[in-house]
Amino acid sequence: MSIFSLRRLRAFVPPAMTALAVAPAHADTASADTTLPAVSVSANSAANESVAPRAVDPNLPASVETVTREQFSNWNVVNTEDVLKYMPNLAVRKRFIGDLNSIIAVRGTSNTQSARGLVYADGLLLSNLLGNNFSFPPRWSMVSPDEIQQVDVIYGPYSALYPGNSLGATVLISTRMPKKFEAEADVKAFTQHFSLYGVNRNFNGSEASASIGNQIGKFSFLLGVNHLENTSQPLQFATLAKSGTPAKAGDTPVTGAYFYNNQTNTPTAILGINGEGIEHTVQDQFKLKMQYDFTPTLQGAFTLGYWHQTYNSETSSFLRDANGNAVYGGKVSINGYEYTIPASAFAPSLGHSENWFYGVTLKTRNATGWNGEAIASYYDVSNSVARLASSGAPDNGAGTVTFGDGTGWKTLDLRSTYTPASTQAGLANHALAFGYHYDNYFLDNESYSTLNWRDGSATSFANAFAGKTQTQALYAQDAWRFLPRWKFVYGVRYEDWRAYDGSQALPGTRVALANASEQHFSPKASLSFDVSDDLTLRASIGRAYRFPTVSELFQGQINGSSIVNNNPNLKPEDDLSKELTAEWAHWNGIFRFSLFQDDVKNTIFSQTDTTVIPNVTNFQNIGKVRSRGVETSYAGENVFMRGLDLLASVAYTQSKIIANAQNPASVGKYFYRIPLWRVNVAATYRFDERAAVTLAARYSGRQYNTLTNTDTNPDVFGGTSSYTVADAKFTFRPTKLSEVGIGVDNIFDARYFVYHPYPGRTFYLEAKLRM
Repeated sequence: MSIFSLRRLRAFVPPAMTALAVAPAHADTASADTTLPAVSVSANSAANESVAPRAVDPNLPASVETVTREQFSNWNVVNTEDVLKYMPNLAVRKRFIGDLNSIIAVRGTSNTQSARGLVYADGLLLSNLLGNNFSFPPRWSMVSPDEIQQVDVIYGPYSALYPGNSLGATVLISTRMPKKFEAEADVKAFTQHFSLYGVNRNFNGSEASASIGNQIGKFSFLLGVNHLENTSQPLQFATLAKSGTPAKAGDTPVTGAYFYNNQTNTPTAILGINGEGIEHTVQDQFKLKMQYDFTPTLQGAFTLGYWHQTYNSETSSFLRDANGNAVYGGKVSINGYEYTIPASAFAPSLGHSENWFYGVTLKTRNATGWNGEAIASYYDVSNSVARLASSGAPDNGAGTVTFGDGTGWKTLDLRSTYTPASTQAGLANHALAFGYHYDNYFLDNESYSTLNWRDGSATSFANAFAGKTQTQALYAQDAWRFLPRWKFVYGVRYEDWRAYDGSQALPGTRVALANASEQHFSPKASLSFDVSDDLTLRASIGRAYRFPTVSELFQGQINGSSIVNNNPNLKPEDDLSKELTAEWAHWNGIFRFSLFQDDVKNTIFSQTDTTVIPNVTNFQNIGKVRSRGVETSYAGENVFMRGLDLLASVAYTQSKIIANAQNPASVGKYFYRIPLWRVNVAATYRFDERAAVTLAARYSGRQYNTLTNTDTNPDVFGGTSSYTVADAKFTFRPTKLSEVGIGVDNIFDARYFVYHPYPGRTFYLEAKLRM
């Protein structure tokens, strides 16, 4: 069945899922006069054909874009976040295959504001709201691409069913369950050649996955395993500003440095590879989903996820003395000028992490009338060790070791929904949702010195920080069709947030940080008008509060008796979001045109307070940031000719700082890492049922890596580039039970940066077997 045969049901909305106002986990409900009855979703394979995705609930108060398994199966997808790569006005900060720091950026939310996005898998929260930067990405690893049936992206905070972290976008991942016995194996190999600043070599990786599942009466299960191993291109370089000090006697003459103008056009010497360096990662995943239908309308499910990762960051010095020996520190002479290289300039690192995820769901599935659901989840970082050397020279030497055991979060969601039937009186024109939400995030990090950074035991205590946040919320929402073509969706969310048990410590010093609490109401409203069966206009407005995370409040350092680099007095981000949208079904697809504006007061961001001496750098509230723009998108099947499917979007976003008392020089400047333009295109031509080819392109325009927009040379290491990247994949199915794919990302080997270099041209080879 074509996805557009269901979209025609409500021509103005793309398919998403059946929850009221697009809930993260749905009770299978349908309105007798506006939606089809709910249908089951199963594996999309020749051996076990799936039915089409569920039609979206028509009570949607926001714009949604959808990608289905049928679409992304023809793209180069290795990690789960890859299925989002061509979404309108959205980008994923993925620096290499297996990158742990993959953050989504959308509209006026940059790729370092991780707490401004929500990711759910079958209603279970995967968002890592322990912090708000690249170190706290969603736990994509708890979902394998092979189990995904559909992904929906909701733009903006217009539904009362979601917390203020939906300020950017909410990603809803729907996974499949088998309808009969199935088994699948998938093997991928990938390689890139990377040349930059004296590095010229190949970097290779592979992935293998397998799954088995079945439905036996009322019970169904799906078990999957995945193993990924990859080596990244260099991610970071050791640099020093070009020296003007003549070399002195005793300075070691060295060669091998590379000179360039950095992001601020300052002449700079690259000395080697440092920091994250060339990262080798090994990741193993285990996932078990079980589902049981107690009655035709009552279903329970259990999810168990396990993910283990080890990484090793290789560093190296480019500098060589007269005898060809590598030089890692001290005073050196480069081209007759003196440079002082700190011992830690090339310090390598390694570590490992073990994570468990538990989820329980119980829900009813009545087509009309009342439904209920309960969802509980627990994410446990059971073992986390990060090791860092003090020096780059010795293979085994002193360093630090950091333990993050006991960190994680737990959630509970209770919801009741009412779906009207045309024969019922009284509530026939109202679709209702009521709910309660609870989450608790807890963070505990301890660092120690060690005599052997690679595998030595902890010796003396260095520092620690800890803290917790808790949110409880009540919400209600109503979709009222007060006239045949008019609908008003309105709701309110009340949130009670508190932060507590915050502390920081150094040897002999422990400081308890003050607790904090906030309570806020967030009203939402959306008015839509069906101009015709194919054209709908909608106006939406919503207020949202994004509360501070544990690390924003409590993570920092202690210098003597003074606490620095943390801010326990942060205010929540206060957003007023507005959107005007037209959605038109035409030419075998759906066009969307949206105008949007977000006015965010008290934006939480790490910046330098230049109004005090000495300057203080920490998380602060920026007075006001305004983001406004326009999005156009199209998604269609059999466009112009049979077999040609097309996704295309163009978006313009202007995000500027309106007020910032702590850094006045930033007022009127563009906000951090929000490109003016984003363009995404993906065209797939299906020759027949056995073969398909995809050509795609991604464009991101000018953006800045500083709040004062001083990075005037963005296309270098340390800068944030504009870029145009082209991708391709050919998929062939020799039999109904087998599939091979050959693909390439970054066809023209563009060199582009998000401070770190992005990957070069990357080739993929994939083989699948099913039964």
